[in-house]
Amino acid sequence: MEPEPSFAHMGLDGRLLEAIAELGWARPTLIQEKAIPLALEGKDLLARARTGSGKTAAYAIPLIQHLLQVKMSPSVAEQAVRGLVLVPTKELGQQVLQMIRQLTAYCSREVRVADVSGQVDMSAQRPILMEKPDVVVGTPSRVLAHLQAHSLSLRCSLEVLVLDEADLLFSFGFEEDLKSLLCHFPKIYQSFLMSATFSEEVQALRELVLHNPVTLKLQESPLPEAAQLRQYQIRCAGEEDKFLLLYALLKLGLVRGKAILFVSSVGRGYRLKLFLEQFSIPACVLNAELPVHSRCHIISQYNRGCYDYLVATDEQTLAEPVGRPQRKKGARAEKGKDPEFGVARGIDFQNVAAVINFDPPPSVESYIHRAGRTARADNPGTALTFVTHPECPLLAEIEEALAGESAEPVLRPYQFRMEEVEGLRYRCRDAMRSVTKQAIKEARLREIKEELLNSEKLKTYFEDNPHDLRLLRHDRPLHPAIVKPHLRNVPEYLVPPALRAVARPLLGQRKRRKHLASSSRPKGGFQARAGRNPLRSFRYLGRRPRRPASKGKAP
Repeated sequence: MEPEPSFAHMGLDGRLLEAIAELGWARPTLIQEKAIPLALEGKDLLARARTGSGKTAAYAIPLIQHLLQVKMSPSVAEQAVRGLVLVPTKELGQQVLQMIRQLTAYCSREVRVADVSGQVDMSAQRPILMEKPDVVVGTPSRVLAHLQAHSLSLRCSLEVLVLDEADLLFSFGFEEDLKSLLCHFPKIYQSFLMSATFSEEVQALRELVLHNPVTLKLQESPLPEAAQLRQYQIRCAGEEDKFLLLYALLKLGLVRGKAILFVSSVGRGYRLKLFLEQFSIPACVLNAELPVHSRCHIISQYNRGCYDYLVATDEQTLAEPVGRPQRKKGARAEKGKDPEFGVARGIDFQNVAAVINFDPPPSVESYIHRAGRTARADNPGTALTFVTHPECPLLAEIEEALAGESAEPVLRPYQFRMEEVEGLRYRCRDAMRSVTKQAIKEARLREIKEELLNSEKLKTYFEDNPHDLRLLRHDRPLHPAIVKPHLRNVPEYLVPPALRAVARPLLGQRKRRKHLASSSRPKGGFQARAGRNPLRSFRYLGRRPRRPASKGKAP
């Protein structure tokens, strides 16, 4: 009988094992079990594993182990950048940085890491790179810019190269940047390519950076099994039905826990956020127009539980038409949008109970990575897709690709009868009328205004120009949408009888008790005290009459 796989049997440094134990990892995942021993042997890896399977730790652990062994060697005394992790998005760069710091908690002096993917001036990152951290994390374009500015050198020091979410690096237009980066690398180095899919882009990268690699194509489905991830689809008659259905699911508590709502554009994201606010359902928005610091802050707030619902814009299409022109080097992205933004890929949202595709994903790969935000590790999750009649062919393609040779449908019909919530339709229409195009525009302007007020870059400017700051603060107040108080709660008579048994109580237990207590408490008049003289058993609970104001004495 083979022993159960564990990190202790991999020959890792004790400090690294302590950090792994502190993270609560009892045993390695399948990709970690297969990849870490091969990486420790010095082999190049091309690994495919589903999202949420632990790919980041699968390359971070051998990278840190290699650096610790190098530092213990008496012949190595010079500090140098020996590890480079290339990521497609700034958000993923922050996540990789956090993971490596957690794994180096007991050897942070020996292994230092720096993230240069953030949208910060290169001059601010130069002092960090001049100290030569052991590992640099960044997007290909930012790393190349530092190499060309001579604030980073890798030709004589690079020993380990990692390409995380490799299939997305080409899709984000980094092909030319990656080819230019190869000119700055040494001839010999170890490489890891980690991806959730094996696409043509991954094969192209394999030819560029790998040398006789070991291919790990784990025999597992791209998404968790049906017992862990429940996938449903709901056919909606039109756009209004989508909003009505979402309102019923969230307000009646049929979707429990935290959820991510995916939409297809920034404008629809703000429209959905304002729609939910009409019913006092707070939600945060994540899209490419927000600065990277704001996006990372929003992700952090969501993971800490400040919000239960996150409206995310998934604009990156992985299955682009053949012949799509790649973003050329130095070309600008669409005005106001960050080309290195991606929320459906790589980011580890914590404790997500459900993913709701308010707008269906544009491709099979996009669906896989959207659904992969939930049911991570061993946690259960639900993926729910709203689809109208024109969107049915797209969903059929996705379902056919996911089913493979299986005859059973992957996306099961969600057992929900729209006629049960027809009583809520007039409230839904009332809320939709309040969310006008002008309201959406003002919501986006309010986000920009808040960013200007909180911007560190403009802090010095406002100190020198206080008049501009006063004008910005006292500008015309923006009212994205008028919230109507009567929409806050759902009256008991509007809750469908069939859903009353499963719907969450309209008032929380604490609020309900407080409500009942306040309704039974007398508002005024007299109350008898039991067990006392009837003639003296009354106390007045009303307000005492005010005394007449004393008049001033006549002179």
